[in-house]
Amino acid sequence: MTLADQWNRIERGLDPRWSEAQLVLVIDDETRLDRAAALLAPAGPGRSGKSIRFTAGRGGTAVGPEAVRRLVHRLDEEGIDGTLELLSAESSAPEHATARAALTDTWDAALAPLPTDWSDLLCEVELTSSDHLERGALLLAPVNPLRAAALLGFRFRVARSFGYGAAPGMARRCLARLDEEGIPGRVRVLRALSDTHPVGTQGPVWTIGGKAV
Repeated sequence: MTLADQWNRIERGLDPRWSEAQLVLVIDDETRLDRAAALLAPAGPGRSGKSIRFTAGRGGTAVGPEAVRRLVHRLDEEGIDGTLELLSAESSAPEHATARAALTDTWDAALAPLPTDWSDLLCEVELTSSDHLERGALLLAPVNPLRAAALLGFRFRVARSFGYGAAPGMARRCLARLDEEGIPGRVRVLRALSDTHPVGTQGPVWTIGGKAV
């Protein structure tokens, strides 16, 4: 298993409220320790024997989860093998804190008041941290997410039966993938049309900030 895959597995196992994670990387080949430490330099690593320790964090001074992914990927690219393990993790909220609603639940709630003949939607999913943007874009790829400068997240279109946009079921599945990886946020329906019948086009066009979406 690559180091990047090991980090993905560790991250998926963390509490959704995690704020800081202490990690240790044990390098198989001691002759590659110096190079490994150099590649991990942005994380401020500490060495002890064959082990390199560093901290990942969200919203603090430690490197974020996406930065960790990039750093260990560089080690993978140079063929540096090792074992990445979680030493400890801290959460930013107490156990009794109110849980954030799942994105799939807010998606269902957003669709509930729409008219029964809705045909096209313009939606957005807003994430709580920029650390999740890269991973979020990958998980949302099937709905063709569009980054908006003023939004910490993405806009996407949904078409119920035909036309331009993802199917409702695919949109919900992509949001479920974010939920499964503990990526918090909220989803909203910005605009909705009912019973559209495009002729010679793939569907309606909305204009936001002078740009067609």
